[in-house]
Amino acid sequence: MKSRCMRTQGKITRWDDERGFGFISCNGDEGSVFVHITSFSGTSRRPADGDVVYFEIGKGKNGKSQAERVRFTDEPKPPKRSTGRLQNRLRPVNFAWLFVCFLIASAYFNRIPWLVVGAYGVMSVATFFVYAWDKGSAQLGKWRTAESTLHWLALVGGWPGGLAAQRLLRHKSSKQQFLSVFWIMVTINVVATGYLVWMGKASFLYQMTH
Repeated sequence: MKSRCMRTQGKITRWDDERGFGFISCNGDEGSVFVHITSFSGTSRRPADGDVVYFEIGKGKNGKSQAERVRFTDEPKPPKRSTGRLQNRLRPVNFAWLFVCFLIASAYFNRIPWLVVGAYGVMSVATFFVYAWDKGSAQLGKWRTAESTLHWLALVGGWPGGLAAQRLLRHKSSKQQFLSVFWIMVTINVVATGYLVWMGKASFLYQMTH
C-alpha cells in the first residue's frame, strides 16, 4: 500500500470527529490508511466522511503506516517560504552582528575605549525596553513614546536594541516611514563611529575615560 498511496489522492472514510481520527481510502485501492487530526496542515475546517484529500504516507509511533501532511483538494496549497525574503529579513540582523564585532575588534586593538562598547550595550538594552514599553502602551491605549525619541535613541547608539525589538516584539517592524528614518539614524551612527575608528580620531575619548 505504501508504494501505491505515496503522495496521492484519497477519500476520508469512517471519520470519528470526537476522537479526531479516521481512515483514508486510496483511489483504486481497497485498503485504507489511518489519519489523525494533527496530520492536517493549514486547514480551517474539520474533516468529514467523503472529503477528498491529498496526503503522504509516513510511519506512526506504533510503526504502522499513516497519512501525513494532509490537505483538502479544494483548499489552496500552502505557499512555500521564499528564500529571498528570508535572506532580506536576515540582512539587518547580520549587519548588526558585524557592527558589534567591529566595535569589539576596534576596542581590542585600542582604536576606541572599551567604554564605547559598553555604552552601545547599555543604550541598546535601554532602547529595547523603551520599544517594549511603547508596545505595551499601544495595546492598553495609554500614552505612547514619541517616534522622535525612538529615533534619537537609535542615533546615539541604541539602534541594535531597537532592531532586536522590531524583530522579537514585532513593534514598528511594518511601518515603512518609521523604518526609513530609523535606518537613516543607523547610517549616521555607523558612519560617525567608523570615521572615528578609521581616522584615529577617538583620542579624545581616551582622555575622557582615563
